[in-house]
Amino acid sequence: MSRFAVEVIGVAKRFGKVAALDGIHLTIRPNEFVSLLGPSGCGKSTLLRIVAGFEFPTTGRVLIHGKDTTRVPPERRPTNIVFQRGALFPHMNVFDNIAYSLKLRKWPKPRIAAKVEEMLSLVHLENLGHRGATELSGGQIQRAALARALAAEPSVLLLDEPLSALDLKLRQQMQIELRAIQRKLRATFLFVTHDQTEALVMSDRIAIMNEGRIIQEGTPQEVYTRPVSAFASGFIGETNLLQGIVVSTEDLVVTLAVGEEGHFRAKTSLPLAPGTRVTLSVRPEAIRVGVRESSGNGQGMLGHIGEVVYLGSRIRIGAVTRNGAVVWADLRDDEAEGLKAGTPVVLSWAPSAASVWAESSD
Repeated sequence: MSRFAVEVIGVAKRFGKVAALDGIHLTIRPNEFVSLLGPSGCGKSTLLRIVAGFEFPTTGRVLIHGKDTTRVPPERRPTNIVFQRGALFPHMNVFDNIAYSLKLRKWPKPRIAAKVEEMLSLVHLENLGHRGATELSGGQIQRAALARALAAEPSVLLLDEPLSALDLKLRQQMQIELRAIQRKLRATFLFVTHDQTEALVMSDRIAIMNEGRIIQEGTPQEVYTRPVSAFASGFIGETNLLQGIVVSTEDLVVTLAVGEEGHFRAKTSLPLAPGTRVTLSVRPEAIRVGVRESSGNGQGMLGHIGEVVYLGSRIRIGAVTRNGAVVWADLRDDEAEGLKAGTPVVLSWAPSAASVWAESSD
């Protein structure tokens, strides 16, 4: 028995002259929740369809629990899939929708009934088995579709942006419920999304994709705090990107000259030679904002407040630097007290809170 639930080995996919996937390698352990995260057209849904068997790769292999399923049709794979819209059979009620695949497998009626009731309870649709598919709300449809997919007891469940059509409140609720269901069943989930919040909230591991390639994978904390490129940093979460030139490097802490703004320090994964042009990334919540005297130099990046935006749980400050760039900082209410448009400020951050890469790293 393989130690991996899914292995994607060197998978490439071409549609005519278009390369949708370019040498994808990905392994998923049993009981793991992995999200494919990326912009539209990056290849994440194509990869999911190849794992499901709806598409075959141009080159490469797909193994499920150690068995080569590269050319196996979807109905013969131990997988099931939930699409963006539930796609329930409109002429059936909820019970019959969930029971459909079990009837095809010729399960005994008592076993089918017990399984459907178990699934209805799991997705919190108790007492709604009799309701027609067209009588459900959007959230109920997605729950019923999930129950139908799980009823067949797939060893790997594939989810193609199943929450994207829901309103914000319901989507947030379903994120927590879906994660709880996965943990309760100890199932293996492969989830496709372009929403970085969904990926951060639900995943054990995230694979960030762009232009048919996986550019970074790791835990939510790893990909958020240690992005490997400017694209990864900007796509998963909000960040400030600044251009600079390396002055010196010592113990993987680099000193940068950032235009006329001064010298700043940041952590790097590899030594960077002096003179290298780089991109610096620092998250808004990592930036400290201090008030300075208008004539003072301060220790940090100098500027003045151009925008103060109330976001409920935090205050977002847009500071205009000396060269006209805007740097955003997120503060608590008490930290932002007394700050207003025009206030001279100095911006600073800990070296460990910033990431830096050579400009060609993307």
